[in-house]
Amino acid sequence: MSPIVLTPTDLALAALLVVLDAVISVVLRLQLHRQVLWAGLRMVVQLVAVGYLLRFVFALNSPLATFAVVMLMSLIAAREIATRPARRFKGLAGHLLSAASVLLAIFVTAGLALATAIRPQPWYDPRYAIPLAGIILGSVLNAGSLTFDGLLGGVRRERGAIEAQLGLGVPFQKAMGPLLRESLRRGLMPVINQMSAAGIITLPGIMTGQILAGLDPVEAVKYQILLMFLLAGASGLASLAIAWLTVTRLTDERQRLRLDRLY
Repeated sequence: MSPIVLTPTDLALAALLVVLDAVISVVLRLQLHRQVLWAGLRMVVQLVAVGYLLRFVFALNSPLATFAVVMLMSLIAAREIATRPARRFKGLAGHLLSAASVLLAIFVTAGLALATAIRPQPWYDPRYAIPLAGIILGSVLNAGSLTFDGLLGGVRRERGAIEAQLGLGVPFQKAMGPLLRESLRRGLMPVINQMSAAGIITLPGIMTGQILAGLDPVEAVKYQILLMFLLAGASGLASLAIAWLTVTRLTDERQRLRLDRLY
């Protein structure tokens, strides 16, 4: 079965659904029509640009080019994580800890998949490494930003309780324990929901795309299971690293709560 090739007409007809959303916004006075149309246009431009970039990188088939693209994607994801919370670290601390967490998660999980399950030849084949890194980074971004935002927002809210425990001699890590666990639960909940719903409520995107491309459904299921395991592992690593580095940054050698390091 050969893959179905989409024409510009096919995409234009599908784009009418976005126009329908804009019309609904105008009729109901939701004031979202400009955002809807702009988001649709921006998405098309970004994806077309990425498509041509990937075609160029695939033709190069160079480990340096593959590494550069994955690093660029990872650093952009780290920046998004660092800038999303309402409360942020002063200076570059938030960017550095989010970058370290993202790079840890992406290289451990993507490296494991490329070295064991997928095993492309050569191992750095951009047709495998870049799409795999991209889909993992989406889960890392979601989990990391939720954990980061929950921890930084919660520490302001729970300041009195935390400082009361510190005043009684409770170690800082123990005083932060409940908030840390709650932030980690918040960060991991999306991937848990995603795994729970897969196959019963939804057919995940990668599986649907492979079936539409002509792959046997059972083989597509195998790839989707592998991918979900990778997303779960990457989300856990990113959330844990961000939480630990954030807690470390929020204290000092005297076990004080350093909210002065936040905006």
